[in-house]
Parts: sequence; C-alpha cells; structure tokens
Amino acid sequence: MAKAVKLEDIAKRLGVSNVTVSKALSDKSGVSEEMRKRIKGLAQQMGYIPLSSQKTKENKGTGNIGVLVPSRFIDGSTSFYWAIYQMVVTKLQARGYYAILEILDDVDEENCQLPKMIQDEKIDGLIMIGQVNAKYSEYIWKNNIVPVIFLDFYDTHMEYDTIISDGFYGMYVLTDYLIKMGHRDIGFVGKVLYTSSITDRFFGYQKALLENHIPMRKEWVIDDRDMENNIKIELPNKLPTAFACNSDLAANMMISTLATRGLIVPDDISIVGFDNYLYSTLSTAQITTYEVKIDKMAELGVKTLLRKINHKEYTKGVQIITGQMVVKDTVKAR
Repeated sequence: MAKAVKLEDIAKRLGVSNVTVSKALSDKSGVSEEMRKRIKGLAQQMGYIPLSSQKTKENKGTGNIGVLVPSRFIDGSTSFYWAIYQMVVTKLQARGYYAILEILDDVDEENCQLPKMIQDEKIDGLIMIGQVNAKYSEYIWKNNIVPVIFLDFYDTHMEYDTIISDGFYGMYVLTDYLIKMGHRDIGFVGKVLYTSSITDRFFGYQKALLENHIPMRKEWVIDDRDMENNIKIELPNKLPTAFACNSDLAANMMISTLATRGLIVPDDISIVGFDNYLYSTLSTAQITTYEVKIDKMAELGVKTLLRKINHKEYTKGVQIITGQMVVKDTVKAR
C-alpha cells in the first residue's frame, strides 16, 4: 500500500513550512496566490488526502485541539512558552488538526473557570502549557468533557498525564560542570517554589553541591521574580564565583545586573542558564546552558493526547524528555 502523502512531504518539495502548506490548502490568508496555486497543484499531483478526512473515520470530533496558557507566561514572541505553543501548532497541523489558543487570566484560574473553548464544545482535547495552581489543574484534569495533557509542569497528583523536561538532571549536570571548572562558591538564581520546573532545577543544583561536599549558602539562593512573575534580581553584598540560573532569561538578567557592579561574565563571575532558547543568544556573552528539547516535548504531548482522544493505548503519568548541555562562553575555569 502506498504511503499517505503528508503536509510535510509537500512542504519539503516546495521548500516552504508546514504552516504555509496548511494555510494554502485551507484557503487561509498569509499565502500569495501564486504559492497557493503551486501548493494545491502539487498536492493534487502527489495524491494528498487531508488528514482531517482520514481521521473522521475514527473520530467524529471537531478536528480542533485547545491550547491553554496562563497569561503570566506569555510575553509576545520572546516567551519560551510561546515557542512551545508554536511547536505544538506545527505538530498538530502535521496530523490534520487545528489549534485554538486561549489565554487563562488570573481571575479565571482562581475561580476555576472552565475555558470557553471547552464550554462551547469547540475542541476534542486540551493541552495546557505552563503551571497553574493545584486547584485549577485538578479542576481541568477532572473536567469530564475532553481529554487533557499538561506540558512543562506536574503536580502532586501523579496520575496526571504530563510531559516535562528533565530539570533536575539538567541543572545537576550544569552545576557539576561549574564544580569541575574549579568553582566551589556557587549560587542559584530562581524563585524555588514558583513552578515545579524551577523547584526541580534547584534540587539538581543541591545534589551536585552535596555530592561534592560543598555547603549551600542561603544568601546565594536568589529570587529572579516575585509571585506575580515580575522579573527582578537583587544581589547580595558578597558574591559567589558562579551562578546556576534556572533559565536563560534569568542568566541574561544576572549578566546585566552584575554589569551594574562593574563585573564581567565570565572574567569575574561565571554563569550557566537553562533552556537554550532565545535569551541564550541575546546577551553579549553566549550563555552556557542546558537545551530543552521543545520539539520532542510537543511531539510527545500531541501524540499522547491524540491517542487518548481516539481511545488508544498510551503512556500514562509523567513522561520526561532529556536534553543536553551546550557549552558556550559564560564559564571560566578557576
């Protein structure tokens, strides 16, 4: 049997993105008429059959997947969570599904308000990106209307189906790298209990210190934000020789804050970040970091949710995507 033609097959032939192909075939704006004709012509020539038609045989749903993101995690095109959302959209479109984005504001979260896209029966399943309070995550998990997958956080309810990066191991590796480079005075930057991912990264930092018999100094565990997610870093009077930062954003902020004291990274103080997304390339120094595989997280999240929707077997509970350390320019041996 011939292999079904996918959006990505057409995209590769024409050297365009999956999104462009999807827009052209669904007559949406954002594609020139010339390109639209080329795409439609090639699709017909290759025998492309819309996946929405294929999946209807097994699922008579809407063909839409909801994506819910707390407003505090969205900061335009520079947000890490915006990047995850865009990757999720791409993975869904490759399977013939459309994404509907809804931003969760603080009031609806606190009052446990069901997303409008669920109330209006517009979606077949929901992907929640970014951590919400425990009461709301439990409410969404037990909504009894659509299946749910969480991305980039987990809660005490281990039965939740969630995809996370390996924050504990990643920060352990980064901190151990600092130690191997001769640093023994090492601080941590991140509001420890703000999200499960920051907490995991803090414990990875602690493990590396403990294994190397290095005491952790509380004054060197520095918040990078308040509980309203306002980014701010205040330096202690006495500084360590290195900081392990919970994100590249925090690392970039630390580099700028240190500069106000006339300190240069890595000549005076070494820095590591986390994510390897955007902010690692924004500062004057290229940040040594741990790369989060957001493409693999999105792929696994979409795959798991669609299997749930179609009542197929899937891996339940927490699934962890391991990344890798990326050595750049912000660590200097002592």
